[in-house]
Amino acid sequence: MFEKVLIANRGEIALRVLRACRELGVRTAVVYSSADADSTPVRLADEAVRIGPAQSRRSYLNAAAIVEAARQVGAQAVHPGYGFLSEDADFAEICAQNGLTFIGPPPRVMAELADKSSARALMRRAGLPLPPGSVRPVPTAAAAVAVAAEIGYPVIVKAAAGGGGRGMTVVRTPAELPRAYARTRAAAQAVFGDDRVYVERYLTDARHVEVQVLCDQHGNGVHLGTRDCSVQRRHQKLVEEAPAPALSAATLEAIAAAALRGVLDVGFTGAGTVEFLVDADERFHFLEINCRIQVEHPVTEMITGIDLVHEQLHIAAGVPLRLRQEDVRPHGVAVECRVNVEDPDRDFAPTPGRLERFLPPGGPFTRVDTHGHPGYLVGPYYDSLLAKVAVWAPDRDLALNRLERALDEFDVAGPGVRTTIPFVRRVLDDPGFRKGRYSTGLVDRLLAARDPARPPAPTGPPAGSPATRPPDARPPGGPPAARPPTGEPPAARPAGVPADPPANRPPDAARPGGPAGPPDRPHRRTR
Repeated sequence: MFEKVLIANRGEIALRVLRACRELGVRTAVVYSSADADSTPVRLADEAVRIGPAQSRRSYLNAAAIVEAARQVGAQAVHPGYGFLSEDADFAEICAQNGLTFIGPPPRVMAELADKSSARALMRRAGLPLPPGSVRPVPTAAAAVAVAAEIGYPVIVKAAAGGGGRGMTVVRTPAELPRAYARTRAAAQAVFGDDRVYVERYLTDARHVEVQVLCDQHGNGVHLGTRDCSVQRRHQKLVEEAPAPALSAATLEAIAAAALRGVLDVGFTGAGTVEFLVDADERFHFLEINCRIQVEHPVTEMITGIDLVHEQLHIAAGVPLRLRQEDVRPHGVAVECRVNVEDPDRDFAPTPGRLERFLPPGGPFTRVDTHGHPGYLVGPYYDSLLAKVAVWAPDRDLALNRLERALDEFDVAGPGVRTTIPFVRRVLDDPGFRKGRYSTGLVDRLLAARDPARPPAPTGPPAGSPATRPPDARPPGGPPAARPPTGEPPAARPAGVPADPPANRPPDAARPGGPAGPPDRPHRRTR
C-alpha cells in the first residue's frame, strides 16, 4: 500500500478519498485553489498544497502544478476523484512519466474509452449491444442522411469526443439533419477540439442504467450490480438508486454480465462504470464507460457493504482483487439524491452564497457526504454540488420514505441560497417514480407540468453527470491544461507537461487579489 497519496480534487469527493486513505493508514496531501483555502479537506489533510487561484484551468486542471505538488510532498500516487483531470489520459501519462501512480485505468485504455466512437467499436467487438447507428464517425452530411434513412428517425448526432451532456443534437425529420450535422460538428470542434461525429437512433423514454465494476491488474474483475440514474436535468443526475427498479432479474443479470465482459476485454483496471440505455421492452444498449469513481457510488456501497475507494487504492497498489463474484451479495435498496446549490424555478441556475445554517439529516441507515458547514461560502467557480444524501432500507418503498424524512430534516439556508431539495421532493412524489416506471424524460415532464408554456426539451441519451465534469473542466480532446503564470521563475516543468501559449494567461486585472494576485506556485502547508 502507498505511504502517501495526493488528492487532486476538492469538495466532498476530496473528503471522501481522504477518509478512505486515513482508514487504511495512508497519509494524505490535498491540492487546493485560493478559493478553497479554508475548506474541510484542507483542514483535515496531513498536508495541503496551494496550486493556484480560483479558476479551474489555473488550479485543479493544471497538470504541471498538481504533479509538482505531488513531488513536493513525496506522494507515491495521485487520486483524481471525479471531474477535472480524472479521465484525462494525458494527465495519467504525465503522472507515470514522473514516477507517480495514477489511481485509475492505464492511459491507453482511458484514451480509447474517452473517444465514444472508439469505445463503441471496442464494445461491439466484445459483443455488447449498441443502439442502431454508425460505429465509426460519419464524414459528411450525406453519409449522416444515409445512416438515418437506414435506422429511422428520430436520430441523435453525437460528438465522438463529447462529454458532460455537450455535443449532442436530436434530429426528428430528414429536413433537419444536414443543418444539425454541420452545427454539431462545429460545436464539437469549438468545445472539444475534435469535429468527428457519429449518428445513432435516438431512444425515446429510455432508462439510464449503469453497472459498477472493479478490475485488478491481474486480469480479475467483478461487477457490483446496477444503478438507475434516469432522473436528470440537462443530462446531469439528480436521483440515483441501486439496484435499478422494475426490471426483471434476467435483464439485470444480463446487463451486469455484459458490462464486466466489456471492461475485461479492453484491459480496464480500477473502479469504473459501464452505462446503458434500456428501452421499454428491456432491450439494453451500450452508451459509454466512465473510468473513475462516480458521484453516485454510495448507493452501491450501501447495498454491497464494499468500500469502493478502498478497493481503488488496493488495485492501484497492485494488490489482486480481494473479491470474487460470489462474494458480492447485494441486499436491500439504496437511494441517493444530490443537493445542489441551484434554483430549480430558474432552470437550475446556480445560487452561490454563504451558508448561515447547515444541518444535515441523520438517523438509521442515512448517509450524508458533504464538505459543507455553517459559514461555508459556496462560490461561483465550481460545480454546485453541496451534499449527497443516501439512504438504505430492506425494500424500495421504505427507502423512498426514509429519503423523504431525511430531506425534511435537512436545514440549509443563507442569503440568496436555494437548493434542489424541493424539486427532489417533487420527484419522490411522482406516481411513476414511486412505481419505478420512469425514464430520462421525467424531469422535463415535471418542469412542463409546473410551467405549461415551457416546451418539453429533448432529453437525449445521458452522457455524464455534473461532478463527472464541472462546467469549466477540460473535456477529453481539448487544449492542454494551462500552467499558471507566475511573477517568479517557474519551477521545473514535470516530464511530459507542455508549456502553455501566452493566450492562455488571463489579463492581470482579472487575477484575484489585484494586479499582482496570489502566488501561483505550489505553496505547501502541513498540519
